[in-house]
Amino acid sequence: MSEDTDQIAEIEPEAEDDDAAYALNRRAVAAILFAVDTGDREKLIELMEPLHAADIADLLEQINTFDRRKMVELYDREFDGEILSELDESVREEVIGLLSPQVLTDAVRELDSDDVVDLLEYLEEPQQEQILDALEDSDRVAVKQALTYPEESAGRLMQREIVAVPEHWSVGEAIDFMRAREDLPDQFYHVILVDPRMKPVGYVALGKLMASPRVRALSDLLEPSFRTIPVDQDEGDVAYAFNQYHLISAPVVDEDERLVGVITIDDAMSVLDEEHEEDILRLAGVGEGSLSDSVVETTKQRFPWLAVNLATAILASLVIAQFEATIASFVALAVLMPIVASMGGNAGTQSLTVAVRAIATRDLTGSNVWRVIRREVLVGLVNGVAFALVMGGVGVLWFGQPLLGVVIGIAMIVNLVVAGLAGTVVPVVLEKAGVDPALASGAFVTTVTDIVGFFAFLGLAGAVLL
Repeated sequence: MSEDTDQIAEIEPEAEDDDAAYALNRRAVAAILFAVDTGDREKLIELMEPLHAADIADLLEQINTFDRRKMVELYDREFDGEILSELDESVREEVIGLLSPQVLTDAVRELDSDDVVDLLEYLEEPQQEQILDALEDSDRVAVKQALTYPEESAGRLMQREIVAVPEHWSVGEAIDFMRAREDLPDQFYHVILVDPRMKPVGYVALGKLMASPRVRALSDLLEPSFRTIPVDQDEGDVAYAFNQYHLISAPVVDEDERLVGVITIDDAMSVLDEEHEEDILRLAGVGEGSLSDSVVETTKQRFPWLAVNLATAILASLVIAQFEATIASFVALAVLMPIVASMGGNAGTQSLTVAVRAIATRDLTGSNVWRVIRREVLVGLVNGVAFALVMGGVGVLWFGQPLLGVVIGIAMIVNLVVAGLAGTVVPVVLEKAGVDPALASGAFVTTVTDIVGFFAFLGLAGAVLL
């Protein structure tokens, strides 16, 4: 095997162990960056050829702005539309600005309508016009129509490329129709049956269609999983329907229930992945940024949540200030205070994470909310008793004060019970109030556990020890 062949073979993502599965080979990345630095276009194309569009997008996101600009300009005419659709939004806009008009035109024309809409959604108007001008008239009209639907709706998510046939056709007629068409979607899973008013009445899986005799009526092969998606339905609800009912694709209908597009599982799962990522980031109070964001952008996203945390910390400090004399009289309290607050905060975060996730997956509903709350409170009680025994022993062995062990033990039980209660009730109440529980719950739960923990510990200490 030649040196060049070895180098190309190393490009493929490695899967030697679970941690490195599908990660880009570091030597391959180094070879690509060396080709970029030396301006060797032929070598760059040779090295990039084996890569999937998603891997190229990952590479563009991971390198710095200077290298990214040089790579895009050098790769130029080889740039594929699929790479644009795989890029993170924060990098995509930058890359589109680097592409020449002709390269951008060729890249966009390769994409399905849903991918084009996804590209346009977050771009400035001049860049939107640049991409729209690259489309054929029929595609441009379809994309503009999709952009009139609400953001994060099924209308934005669907693709206009569909395979629909009259409901009275046979298998043979459907096969002949598809063979004669030159504009079939690159990937589709069902043939949709429609009535004379273009209302979908069912669909047939391609595998079942191809395995059936030509004379068989399509209406005899309908899939039981069939359901339609309203064009204005929230994309989060669409993703939930796909996951809940194990859908592969689903037709999208307008207000008159006429067929206007189709959503496929890859798009639905992308939304589901985004929803999960969004919840995780919001729970951590870091907004919806990415690793490609600048220092200024990242600072702006995180600053408000740090400010909220500062405000809640001040509230907790005000509680501590009420027991200043108690702490001064018994210095050991200052040593043990953080333990009570920390345990309560961690227990609250555990309950909060479970509750937010259950709300997102719609497993936590009005019918089981009290059972879940009761369970979390009992878990807090059991854990509280267990750790109370541990900390009671610590209080005796460390400070030689049995009463101090009793105080911290009781405070531990109280705070962990409250943590389980707050971690479940707060996100439920916020969700009922129309506030994203992943966005706001953390600050409330932390405030509650800190205040209750300090008040219980210092209040008991003042009553028992002094």
